[in-house]
Amino acid sequence: MKLFSSFVKELKIASRGFYFYIEFLMAALILGIFIFAVPDNFSSKTSEYLYLDMPAQASEAYLDAIKDSTDNVVVKDVRIEMDQVEKDAQLFSIENKDIYILNSREDVVYMADKERKVAAVIKLEGDASFKYEYYLQGYESNKYKDLLKILHVESTETIEETMNQQEVRTLSSDFNMLSDKENMLPSVLVFNGALMGLFLIAAYIFLDRQEGVIKAYALTPSPVWQYLLSKVGVIMATSIVSSLIVIIPIMRTQPNYLLLLVLLVTTAFFASSLGLLIASFYSNIMQAFGAIYLFMMLMIVPNIAHFIPSWNPAWIKMIPSYPMLEGFKSVLLGSSDWIYVSTISGGFLLAGFVLFGLSNHRYKKTLLG
Repeated sequence: MKLFSSFVKELKIASRGFYFYIEFLMAALILGIFIFAVPDNFSSKTSEYLYLDMPAQASEAYLDAIKDSTDNVVVKDVRIEMDQVEKDAQLFSIENKDIYILNSREDVVYMADKERKVAAVIKLEGDASFKYEYYLQGYESNKYKDLLKILHVESTETIEETMNQQEVRTLSSDFNMLSDKENMLPSVLVFNGALMGLFLIAAYIFLDRQEGVIKAYALTPSPVWQYLLSKVGVIMATSIVSSLIVIIPIMRTQPNYLLLLVLLVTTAFFASSLGLLIASFYSNIMQAFGAIYLFMMLMIVPNIAHFIPSWNPAWIKMIPSYPMLEGFKSVLLGSSDWIYVSTISGGFLLAGFVLFGLSNHRYKKTLLG
């Protein structure tokens, strides 16, 4: 009862300050952006800029081939700004890419050099075959360069026929997919739920020191751990509420909310305990800002692997936010992978207790500092 009473008191005190509402404001802002600005799926269309260095008759035949390559090809005349001058071009818009036909080699070089676009010159050889001259940026992989070398060796019909003959075996068909918008939510939960707690609990501690609350508390018979745990409880409560503000309107009934609650509680406990430990080594928020910022930036790194799956080095899995992301993704999918989520939740709970124990030991010595 004493702990609950202390938690309620801390909650009331925190609600009178600015820091308490940061997470809620962030959640409302993120929700507004997701609803009004972020599409369900991002367009994957690419743009290509070509110059046909060939006689008019051959050029017309090539463009006709583009029109016949797929259904619903939209052709229109457009103007493209190059070096502050608008130039005419022809746009062929197909399902997965936009092809711009430019009027000179110089225009293609400009788009490749200045605008960093995919650009090529297509020439007609004496034997009536096409020669493709690509302009690269210099950072392309060897695999990509090799692909360009062999792409036009065979006809597109032969390549398509070969690809259709490839045997494809599905390893699993019983799975759900998140939309592009929904796939961004695990990062939001990690940042707004866990990482914000790391900063906010340190801010609460330094604010109490500044206002003399800690000195007054040191004179009471209540144990230090109770004071610290009540602070952690405030962070966990705000983390849960702010996360649900974002999740419920977007995901509705799809997530497993019981597992979501477990993961939010354990990750918030871990992050706030880490924040407590960091804050114990400094006297004010300005001194601690560098260390907090460093930890937050480190925890953000796994988001790169989340959005770019091809970049996933082994060492990145050692950063705590990596299993956080995987856990939240599993929960949002509504899957029944409760063993994995329970395992990482238990890991964060155990790590949180270790960090909290170290913080309690530190604050017993430095509570008045």
